[in-house]
Amino acid sequence: MRYMIIVKANNDSEAGVMPSEPLIAAMAQFHEELAAAGALLDANGLQASSKGWRIRYSGGKRTLIDGPFTETKELIAGYTLIQVASKTEAIEWSKRFPNPIGEGCDAEIEVRQLFELDDFEPGDAVERFRELDAGKYA
Repeated sequence: MRYMIIVKANNDSEAGVMPSEPLIAAMAQFHEELAAAGALLDANGLQASSKGWRIRYSGGKRTLIDGPFTETKELIAGYTLIQVASKTEAIEWSKRFPNPIGEGCDAEIEVRQLFELDDFEPGDAVERFRELDAGKYA
């Protein structure tokens, strides 16, 4: 089972304020522990939305919308992707995630399970994704 631990953006992350050395150290330790347990798939911070864009779909039209985006509560500052045996294990790991704002501050992370190909009805399109996963197109 794969889960994404989502770190929500805030005014500081959107302003480009870098995390403190103690926070980076806590994150490094946590991710080292995940890696040692064989549970870490990927982890990254995201740059401010001012460096990003959105594509809005309306009918058959696509519209480019440049950042920054004002609603920080809807933005993501980073993520950690883990693979574990159960939801219980994912909960335990997420409880150990360092406070992304700094210990003692109010913050929130969100955890979401990823879909697996077996969650979908079998079909040609799903098989195409299986081939991608197997590296056939790499």
